[in-house]
Amino acid sequence: MEIKKQNVGDRIEIRVIGRMDGYWADHLGAALDEVIREGSHRISLDLSEVPFMSSAGIRVLVKCYKQLYAIQGSFLISSASEQVKRVIALSGLKDTLLPELQPSAGAAAAPAIALLPPARTGEQIEKAGGTYEVFTLKAETRLNSHLVGNPALLRGCRFRKENCRGRAFPETAFALGVGALGDSFEDCEGRFGEFLAAAGAVAYLPTDGTNVPDYFVPAQSSVPDVQVWMARFEARKDSGPLGLTPLVEAGLEFAGAKRVGVVMVAETAGLMGAALRRAPTRASSTGAPFEFPGVRNWLSFTAERAYARSLALVVGIAAQGDAGALGSVLRPLGPKPDLVGHFHAAAFTYRPVQKGEIDLKVTVRSLFENQSLQGVLHLLGDDRSIQGAGESEFVRGAFWVGPISEVSTEGT
Repeated sequence: MEIKKQNVGDRIEIRVIGRMDGYWADHLGAALDEVIREGSHRISLDLSEVPFMSSAGIRVLVKCYKQLYAIQGSFLISSASEQVKRVIALSGLKDTLLPELQPSAGAAAAPAIALLPPARTGEQIEKAGGTYEVFTLKAETRLNSHLVGNPALLRGCRFRKENCRGRAFPETAFALGVGALGDSFEDCEGRFGEFLAAAGAVAYLPTDGTNVPDYFVPAQSSVPDVQVWMARFEARKDSGPLGLTPLVEAGLEFAGAKRVGVVMVAETAGLMGAALRRAPTRASSTGAPFEFPGVRNWLSFTAERAYARSLALVVGIAAQGDAGALGSVLRPLGPKPDLVGHFHAAAFTYRPVQKGEIDLKVTVRSLFENQSLQGVLHLLGDDRSIQGAGESEFVRGAFWVGPISEVSTEGT
């Protein structure tokens, strides 16, 4: 099989020459996946030189159709051989994959997917290393931050039953910290680990030795979202992926604030971070979990970027300058001492992020319902000049950001 690609207007046209059997269909599937990963969501397929197609080829076409339709892209078969038309018809997919290809005189060819109405476009902004499309959603809304617990108890792993509080996270809130899914302290005592919550969904990494992330997504409700700004971003190909730090700086700038809350869904180039290996309710020494050499038993670190080419849900808060009461839970994000933050990420199996303006609740819930949760990390950066492994990096995606106006505390 030979696969050729060319730009045709705002589409990528892929011309296939040769058989689409069980072996070669996977090659076409890989080529389509790569085109989508590169950011192309409008694809046409020329199958006029395909003499044979099996059900394996049909599977590839249907997968691409569903993937692009779900993100308001388009996938059309611009031309097909008679054998391909016959196989598609016998598969019962003619109306889906193969509307009438020959248009009437003076008419345009019908696409294989009826396109949804075009999404609203935002303000285009160019910044170092990337391009942004910014949407103002609810300019009157500001975020209130509620700090629960005493982060100082983590040193020495001194969390006990009296420090445990149950919390429900509505769709209008997001959260991150150390927690577990369960009904009581006794139920969760040996499983407390990093967690994040957004749009009502919760994901966390248990510290019970299984190393298998868990999650909970409640039933749908009609509670409105509270995000203020949404921004699409894409790294420039000539400068490589965008790090977490420049994305946070962009969010602060777009929100026009010194303290912000951020939720992001993005395609990853790799995540850098750490996760608890043991619950912080079980101290063996006053130096746990941070002092060497015991830190190796308490925390696992990504020595190099993990979860590359995945889709990440990132939740966090950031501040520039005086963080106020938030300072107790924020740490430097990079070499700039006045830029601090706290971010957790849940890594999912890959799928492309829809272009244009998208809904936070629908996007987050779709991740939990349709993708596989791979892991949860507390994001860290290593900016040492020589040995440093750098920070988490992203290729493209969307983030929602809002200024934090009030901070309340509940120390335990």
